[in-house]
Amino acid sequence: MSLFKKLFPLFVVLLVLFLDQGLKIWVKTSFHLGENIFDFGLLRLDFVENPGMAFGFSFGNLYGKYLLSLFRIGAVFAIGWYLIKLIRNNTHVVFVGCISLIFAGALGNILDSVFYGLIFDKGTVWNPVVGVWDYYNGDGVAKLDFNGYAGVLEGCVVDMIHFKFNWPEWAPFNLGGKEVFPPVFNIADFAISLSVGVIVVFYKKIVRDEDVNFKTLFKFNKNNS
Repeated sequence: MSLFKKLFPLFVVLLVLFLDQGLKIWVKTSFHLGENIFDFGLLRLDFVENPGMAFGFSFGNLYGKYLLSLFRIGAVFAIGWYLIKLIRNNTHVVFVGCISLIFAGALGNILDSVFYGLIFDKGTVWNPVVGVWDYYNGDGVAKLDFNGYAGVLEGCVVDMIHFKFNWPEWAPFNLGGKEVFPPVFNIADFAISLSVGVIVVFYKKIVRDEDVNFKTLFKFNKNNS
């Protein structure tokens, strides 16, 4: 196995994590929650915090968030294990790159959930009194001071990328004037979506039968170790 094939997945993961976490920390420590950072028409940067799944989809109350975070952590370990097996199995470099993007994206959002409640002084938390997710400790820009505003697994994912364009007024099904794609997302979400799209489009060219045959893929092969 070439050195490039060994280091390429690591490079992809580190690059995505650097861009994703760098942008999230900059947004959270520089702007108010709900603030529009810039507006280029179709592309906006809007600071929101998401307690739930990708693209702004919520997952109920605090206990739902615990379950989602634990599921995400389990998924990250599973994807990481799968990625290592693919690398050892000399899988097509494009497919390895796609799985690396999925792993990095999942890990990027996990870091928010696990650590952001511990390292920032304010953020969105569950308010049991009114039964909604509220911005904790009032308004203002968050500080990276490690004082913490919530416990482990209670941090919220920072989202900011917003493609804003509306359906034409004549659109059917009462869609006229409404946003075509309202969710706000981040680089980690984009990495996952991009990789899934590439896999779907180029599946026959980059994926072999043995790459998705888990019974044989996870057998220890000394020749590929």
